[in-house]
Amino acid sequence: MLRAIDHVLIAIPVGGEDQARPFYGALLGLTEVPKPAELAKRGGAWFEQGAVKVHLGVEQDFRANVKAHVAFEVDDVAGLAERAAAAGFKTQIDDDLDGFERVYLYDPFGNRLEFLKPLSAPQ
Repeated sequence: MLRAIDHVLIAIPVGGEDQARPFYGALLGLTEVPKPAELAKRGGAWFEQGAVKVHLGVEQDFRANVKAHVAFEVDDVAGLAERAAAAGFKTQIDDDLDGFERVYLYDPFGNRLEFLKPLSAPQ
Protein backbone atom coordinates (compact mmCIF):
# COMPACT_ATOMS: atom_id res chain seq x y z
CA MET A 1 0.00 0.00 0.00
CA LEU A 2 1.34 3.44 -0.89
CA ARG A 3 1.81 5.76 2.09
CA ALA A 4 3.51 8.87 0.70
CA ILE A 5 5.76 10.25 -1.98
CA ASP A 6 9.31 10.44 -0.66
CA HIS A 7 10.64 12.70 -3.42
CA VAL A 8 10.25 13.64 -7.06
CA LEU A 9 13.06 13.53 -9.59
CA ILE A 10 13.25 16.10 -12.35
CA ALA A 11 15.70 15.56 -15.20
CA ILE A 12 18.28 18.20 -16.08
CA PRO A 13 20.99 18.21 -18.74
CA VAL A 14 24.60 17.31 -18.02
CA GLY A 15 26.32 20.20 -16.24
CA GLY A 16 23.04 21.99 -15.43
CA GLU A 17 23.43 22.09 -11.65
CA ASP A 18 24.64 25.71 -11.43
CA GLN A 19 21.91 26.88 -13.78
CA ALA A 20 19.28 25.05 -11.68
CA ARG A 21 20.20 26.60 -8.32
CA PRO A 22 18.61 30.05 -8.84
CA PHE A 23 15.29 28.43 -9.77
CA TYR A 24 15.04 25.59 -7.26
CA GLY A 25 16.94 27.35 -4.47
CA ALA A 26 16.41 31.09 -4.68
CA LEU A 27 13.01 31.23 -6.40
CA LEU A 28 11.30 28.21 -4.85
CA GLY A 29 13.00 28.57 -1.47
CA LEU A 30 14.28 25.00 -1.34
CA THR A 31 17.54 24.28 0.46
CA GLU A 32 20.19 22.30 -1.36
CA VAL A 33 21.27 19.27 0.66
CA PRO A 34 24.32 17.08 0.07
CA LYS A 35 23.78 13.93 -1.95
CA PRO A 36 25.22 10.69 -0.60
CA ALA A 37 28.82 10.37 -1.84
CA GLU A 38 28.13 7.43 -4.16
CA LEU A 39 25.15 9.21 -5.78
CA ALA A 40 26.97 12.55 -6.01
CA LYS A 41 29.29 10.97 -8.59
CA ARG A 42 26.34 10.93 -10.99
CA GLY A 43 25.84 14.69 -10.84
CA GLY A 44 22.56 16.42 -10.16
CA ALA A 45 21.42 18.11 -6.96
CA TRP A 46 18.94 17.56 -4.14
CA PHE A 47 16.70 20.25 -2.68
CA GLU A 48 14.36 20.07 0.31
CA GLN A 49 11.99 22.10 2.43
CA GLY A 50 10.20 20.13 5.14
CA ALA A 51 8.49 17.15 3.54
CA VAL A 52 9.01 18.50 0.00
CA LYS A 53 12.02 16.84 -1.64
CA VAL A 54 13.05 17.58 -5.21
CA HIS A 55 15.93 15.62 -6.73
CA LEU A 56 17.49 16.85 -9.94
CA GLY A 57 18.98 14.01 -11.95
CA VAL A 58 21.35 14.34 -14.88
CA GLU A 59 20.04 12.76 -18.06
CA GLN A 60 22.52 12.24 -20.90
CA ASP A 61 19.92 12.61 -23.67
CA PHE A 62 17.96 15.28 -21.83
CA ARG A 63 14.60 16.39 -23.17
CA ALA A 64 12.41 18.78 -21.17
CA ASN A 65 9.06 17.62 -19.80
CA VAL A 66 6.63 20.11 -21.30
CA LYS A 67 3.48 18.10 -20.55
CA ALA A 68 4.29 15.71 -17.70
CA HIS A 69 4.89 17.68 -14.52
CA VAL A 70 4.89 17.83 -10.75
CA ALA A 71 2.25 19.97 -8.99
CA PHE A 72 3.14 21.79 -5.77
CA GLU A 73 0.65 23.42 -3.43
CA VAL A 74 1.83 26.90 -2.43
CA ASP A 75 0.60 29.78 -0.27
CA ASP A 76 0.98 32.58 -2.84
CA VAL A 77 0.55 31.70 -6.51
CA ALA A 78 0.48 35.29 -7.77
CA GLY A 79 3.55 36.30 -5.78
CA LEU A 80 5.51 33.28 -7.00
CA ALA A 81 4.49 33.99 -10.60
CA GLU A 82 5.57 37.63 -10.26
CA ARG A 83 8.96 36.69 -8.76
CA ALA A 84 9.50 34.06 -11.47
CA ALA A 85 8.69 36.47 -14.27
CA ALA A 86 10.91 39.17 -12.74
CA ALA A 87 13.77 36.64 -12.59
CA GLY A 88 13.29 35.85 -16.28
CA PHE A 89 11.61 32.46 -15.96
CA LYS A 90 8.77 31.53 -18.30
CA THR A 91 5.37 31.61 -16.59
CA GLN A 92 1.93 30.56 -17.77
CA ILE A 93 -1.10 31.58 -15.70
CA ASP A 94 -3.84 28.97 -15.95
CA ASP A 95 -7.33 29.41 -14.51
CA ASP A 96 -8.87 26.35 -16.18
CA LEU A 97 -9.08 24.33 -12.95
CA ASP A 98 -12.18 25.36 -10.99
CA GLY A 99 -11.54 26.06 -7.34
CA PHE A 100 -7.81 26.71 -7.73
CA GLU A 101 -5.46 29.54 -8.51
CA ARG A 102 -2.53 28.15 -10.47
CA VAL A 103 0.46 28.89 -12.60
CA TYR A 104 2.90 26.84 -14.60
CA LEU A 105 6.55 27.80 -14.29
CA TYR A 106 9.30 26.48 -16.50
CA ASP A 107 12.69 25.75 -15.00
CA PRO A 108 15.85 26.91 -16.82
CA PHE A 109 15.75 23.76 -18.97
CA GLY A 110 12.11 23.99 -20.06
CA ASN A 111 10.61 21.50 -17.57
CA ARG A 112 7.04 22.49 -16.71
CA LEU A 113 6.08 22.63 -13.01
CA GLU A 114 2.63 23.43 -11.66
CA PHE A 115 1.99 25.58 -8.57
CA LEU A 116 -1.53 25.86 -7.21
CA LYS A 117 -3.60 27.00 -4.27
CA PRO A 118 -7.23 26.15 -3.43
CA LEU A 119 -9.44 29.24 -3.64
CA SER A 120 -11.31 28.28 -0.50
CA ALA A 121 -10.55 26.14 2.52
CA PRO A 122 -11.75 22.53 2.33
CA GLN A 123 -15.08 21.91 4.07
